[in-house]
Amino acid sequence: MEDDIKRWTATRKAALVMEIIQGKTTVVQASRSFDLPPSDIEEWGDDAKKGIENALRAKPLEVKEQSERQLKELQEVHFVPQGHQSRTQGSGTTRATHQSHD
Repeated sequence: MEDDIKRWTATRKAALVMEIIQGKTTVVQASRSFDLPPSDIEEWGDDAKKGIENALRAKPLEVKEQSERQLKELQEVHFVPQGHQSRTQGSGTTRATHQSHD
C-alpha cells in the first residue's frame, strides 16, 4: 500500500483490513506506517466484521435496513423519553410536597 495516503476511501480501508486479517501487517505496524490512531484501524476492522456477517446471512440486509436496525437498537439502549428519569438518576419515584397554609 502507499505510505502517503491523503484520503482513506472505503477501498483503501478494506485493503488495509484485509492485510491485517491475512497477517501481512498488524494494527500497530499499520498505525505507525500510516500515522493513524490504532482505534481508527480497529474500528474499520469492526465495521468490516459487521459487513462480512451481513454478507453471509441467508438473506442479507440492505444497507439502509441494516443502518435503520442499528439506529433503532442504539435508541432503545440509550434513549430516555423526555420527562422520564433514568433508573440511574435517583430512586425512580416522585413525591409531591405539600405546604400547609395556616
